[in-house]
Amino acid sequence: MSELLPQDYPAFLQSLKERIRQAQVRAALSVNRELVLLYWQIGREILNRQEQEGWGAKVIDRLAQDLRQAFPQMKGFSPRNLKYMRAFAQAYPEEAFVQQAAAQIPWFHNCLILDRLKDPAEREWYIRACIQHGWSRAILEAQIETGLYRRQGAALTNFARTLPAPQSELAQQVLKDPYNFDFLSLHDEAVERDLERALLEHLQRFMLELGVGFAFVGSQYHLEVDGQDYYLDLLFYHLKLRCYVVIDLKMTEFKPEYAGKMNFYLSAVDDLLRHPTDGPTLGLILCKSKRKLTVEYALRDLSKPLGVSSFQLAEALPKELEAALPSVEQLEAELRSDDEQPDD
Repeated sequence: MSELLPQDYPAFLQSLKERIRQAQVRAALSVNRELVLLYWQIGREILNRQEQEGWGAKVIDRLAQDLRQAFPQMKGFSPRNLKYMRAFAQAYPEEAFVQQAAAQIPWFHNCLILDRLKDPAEREWYIRACIQHGWSRAILEAQIETGLYRRQGAALTNFARTLPAPQSELAQQVLKDPYNFDFLSLHDEAVERDLERALLEHLQRFMLELGVGFAFVGSQYHLEVDGQDYYLDLLFYHLKLRCYVVIDLKMTEFKPEYAGKMNFYLSAVDDLLRHPTDGPTLGLILCKSKRKLTVEYALRDLSKPLGVSSFQLAEALPKELEAALPSVEQLEAELRSDDEQPDD
């Protein structure tokens, strides 16, 4: 049978599959937009009735019951969801904003934002970030919990002076401060290689914290300059900025000499790795802590685009306390011995 098919049939079939999938996605997005807009309209009506006629909770309970009876095949008409609709309409009184922004993300994303955030500007920022990056509900919740709104673009940099205006603003927004590495547990005695090893072991979580657009190139990336060997802690390529990003890890407070060393690394990467169509290589020094004025002085006269951020780790138990705690095996043995004791 396959011998009777035209030679280009597999490519034709693949193109049809892609069209069908794209149509399915567009249809799902369209249904979501209409549903969220409907919920907003219902919420607005409930809000107006409450303000004008003093509707109470009992009326909403009865409304939920009647709507579910009239539309048994539809979910979403519980009293709780009707109250979300009212809160949704109250939070976003302009229908144009709902159509252009809030209706572009799933309903339960909107409910999460309503629950967790009170500031209108912050709510709008997370809505637009969901649209831009396609966050799942779990990722949205994680970004809210770690305060991404306040951390995004907060790194201390010299980008405004070392990069052209359009690229400098985008590069600034790519970096955060502080970075949240709460998925790691390291002791106070840990050194840079311990941090690097831990980040690589949790590379997926690390990439999520870095943000959309980072592509991992390598760790301890080797460069040879003037017959000498140098190693970059972490090397990335940013797909939107179209440039390499060098990350240097420091388990100490920022020191001015770190900036000079990074400036050298950036010059080397620009000469040895950078393609003519790439943008200038960016540097990010990740330190355990930093002092604002010290960083500003260190970056002031450097010619390469460089940023400095701090990072936060999960609280780790001191080694002395950890050693005093029973191991998992000891706990299991203790539990087994308890089970073998006769009942009173």
